[in-house]
Amino acid sequence: MGSIRNSDTMGALFMDFRFQGQRCREYTALTDTPANRKKLEKVLAKIESEINAGTFVYANYFPNSKALKRWAQADNGKEAATALAQTGDEVVAPQTAALVVEPKATGPLFCDFATQWFEEHKIEWRRSHIRSLLSTINSRLVPHFGAKVVSSITKSDILAFRATLAKVKGRGDKEGLSPKRINEIIGTLCQIMDEAADRFEFTTPTTNIKRLRVRKVDVDPFSLQDVQSILATVRPDYLHYFTVRFFTGMRTGEVHGLKWRYVDFERRLILVRETFVLGEDEYTKTDGSQRDIQMSQPVFEALARQYEVTGKLSDYVFCNLMGAPLDNKNFTDRVWYPLLRHLGLEERRPYQMRHTAATLWLAAGEAPEWIARQLGHTSTEMLFKVYSRYVPNLTRQDGSAMERLLASRLATGQVIRTEEGGGGAGLRPVHTDLYAPALPPPQAVPKPRGMHKPAPGSGSISGAISGATSRRPTDIVLPAVHTKGESQAPPDPWMRSGLRTAARASA
Repeated sequence: MGSIRNSDTMGALFMDFRFQGQRCREYTALTDTPANRKKLEKVLAKIESEINAGTFVYANYFPNSKALKRWAQADNGKEAATALAQTGDEVVAPQTAALVVEPKATGPLFCDFATQWFEEHKIEWRRSHIRSLLSTINSRLVPHFGAKVVSSITKSDILAFRATLAKVKGRGDKEGLSPKRINEIIGTLCQIMDEAADRFEFTTPTTNIKRLRVRKVDVDPFSLQDVQSILATVRPDYLHYFTVRFFTGMRTGEVHGLKWRYVDFERRLILVRETFVLGEDEYTKTDGSQRDIQMSQPVFEALARQYEVTGKLSDYVFCNLMGAPLDNKNFTDRVWYPLLRHLGLEERRPYQMRHTAATLWLAAGEAPEWIARQLGHTSTEMLFKVYSRYVPNLTRQDGSAMERLLASRLATGQVIRTEEGGGGAGLRPVHTDLYAPALPPPQAVPKPRGMHKPAPGSGSISGAISGATSRRPTDIVLPAVHTKGESQAPPDPWMRSGLRTAARASA
C-alpha cells in the first residue's frame, strides 16, 4: 500500500508505492499541505487500482521519470524469457523464468501472524480485553484475511472490508454493526498490520484510514425524586445495594466485587481495590480507579445493616444465597428492568446509577476535584465533559446568582449620619463606612408628543412622574446603635456632589 510522504531534504511531497515487486518513489514540486496531500492521494489511489488490475503504464503518469529505463529493461527481459521458455508444447523449468517475473508477496499468512501477535501481547491485557480481542480476530478478521499474505493486503482491501461490516447483521434486528464496534475491529486489524509491516519491511496499508464518527451518547441520570421512589419501592433485600450504588458512584464490577475487608467503618471509607469481571476478581479498570470513597450517612447506615445480613455469610458485601457475588445479567433482567417498568420510569442501564451519583454531588455544590476522586477519575476533565450540563437544571444556577452578586455590590450608596454641629452650626453630615442601596440618578422624562406642558402641581400623571424622578436622594439617618457592614464600592459621583451641596447648605 502506497503512501504520500514529505521529503526532508527537498521540502516537497513524493509518492511511495510498490510496482512489480519493487519500491518506487516519485517526487513532486508540491509543498506539504492538506490540499496537496489530498490531490496526490487521489492520483495514488488510481495508480494502485490500475496496478491491481494489471493495466498500469508507468510512462503515462511519470513520462520524465528516471525509472522508465529500469522498467524498459524489465519488459525486454520478460519478452526474452517468454521466448526461451516456449519450446514447442513444453515449458522449461520455472526457475528459468523466475529471474524476471514479479516476486511473490513476503511474510506469513495473516491467520498465522495474527495468532503470533496475540500470543506475544496478551500478557499486557486484562481478561475481559483478551476475550474481546479473541472474538474480533476469530469471528471477523481471520475469516476475511486469514488466507492472505500480510504484505499483500492493501488499503483498498481494508476499506472494502470495513464497508461490509456496515451491512452484516448486528444485535437484534439491526442491520450492520455500530460505528463504535467497526472502529474496534478495524483498530485491531491496524495494530496487527502495523506490527507486520515493521517486522517484514513493507509499507503499512493502514496509513490515513480514519475512524468512523461515533455519535455522542448523553448520560441519563435519575432525579433525586426518582431515586427516592426507587428506594421506597425496591425489594428489601436489594435496598442497601441500591443505596450504595446511588450515593457512591461505584462501577458495577466494583460494587459486585466489594469485600468486607475493604469497608472501613471506623474511618467511614470504602476502599476500592478490586473489581469483579467474568466471574473472577481482578485489578481495577485503571490505576486511578484505586480510591477511597467517603461514606455519606445513608451509605454508612446501609452498609451497617447489610453487615448484619452477609457479614458472616460471605467475604462479599453483596452476594446471593450461596455467598457468591451477584450476577449482573441476572440482576438486570430480574430486578432492575422490572422495577423501572413498575415505576413507569424510562428504561436505562444500571450504570446510570453511577451518573446519578455524580450529578447529585454536583447539584449539592461539592468541589469538582473531590467528585472526580470519588468517581476514580484522574482529573476533572471527564467530569465537566460528561456531567456539566446537568448542573444548571439541578441547582437553578442559571445566571441569577451573578445578578444578585452585582446588585449587592454595585447598586449601593454610602450611608450618612447627621449630628449636631458645635457652635450652633446645626446638623452636619457624618460619613460612615456603611453602604446601602442607593436611589438611581434622576432621569430626564421625555415630553409627550402632542400635549402641552402641564402646570406644576396640576395633578396630572406626567407631573407626578416628573416630580418623583426629579427628587434627589436624602441622607439615611441611622439609629443610635447599629452594626457595621462589610466595605463595598465607593458612592457614585452624583451622590458625592449631592453630599457636598448638603454640607454647604447646613453650614
